Amino acid sequence: MTTFQEKLANSVSQNDSLVCVGLDPIAERLPTGISRDANGIFEFNQAIIEATADLACCYKPNFPFYGALGAKGFDALQRTIAAVPDRVPVILDCKVGDIESTAERWAHMAFDELGADAIVVNPYMGTDAIAPFLTYGDRGIFVICHTSNPSAADFQRLSVEGEPLYEHVVRKTLEWNGDHDNCGIVVGATQVGSMARLRELAPDLPFLVPGIGSQGGDLQSAVGDGLRTDGAGLLVNASRSISFASSEADFAQAARQATIELRGQINAVRRTSVGV
Repeated sequence: MTTFQEKLANSVSQNDSLVCVGLDPIAERLPTGISRDANGIFEFNQAIIEATADLACCYKPNFPFYGALGAKGFDALQRTIAAVPDRVPVILDCKVGDIESTAERWAHMAFDELGADAIVVNPYMGTDAIAPFLTYGDRGIFVICHTSNPSAADFQRLSVEGEPLYEHVVRKTLEWNGDHDNCGIVVGATQVGSMARLRELAPDLPFLVPGIGSQGGDLQSAVGDGLRTDGAGLLVNASRSISFASSEADFAQAARQATIELRGQINAVRRTSVGV
């Protein structure tokens, strides 16, 4: 049985990449020649995947962009995940976190029905809301820690026993990972002030890093501060800047070029920082 961590490490190595391609399709924005419905979303995603599968370390479809279209959207999501080559992992971004019985159903949906390799979870309700995901030892769990949105400070930076709340989150994630060895955290690229501190606290955990591109994250600082000593440990997510690099028929080629450029920028920092 290949674990998520093994699959991810193999993909990072084979594609020489820390680029996570976000698949957040908006029907109304689909390019020229693509039907603006669930079938069009799958066609669009499939073309993006085919154009970037040798460049990305993983893919991250965002559940609401599919669920908003009902049953047809769910089908498009299922087909999208199936279209990703088996060697490249898929992280389902749905930021779930509910009581244990509900979490069990989410885990079944994500892992057994959709076939995702990992999932993004919200830790606010504590261990019993996370436990059902942890029991899937071959899958990955990314715990929301310090995000890139403007209102992250409302709760995440509150001082609790002399430390910001997000530090307590990473410490708890380390406990969960100690028992199951399948956890990572979500750290926004806009949170460059905390990236190095979180890497200090969690030297081995993988970090899922949204916020590059349209959200204005500082790529060089985020990568330089967040890398592990082995030059990996980061999944730098880019969604709109890749998927919507062009609104014309050349969208797949434009997505490929945008991925090549981002991978090159990340790898330049990797080589400067740790010599990889």
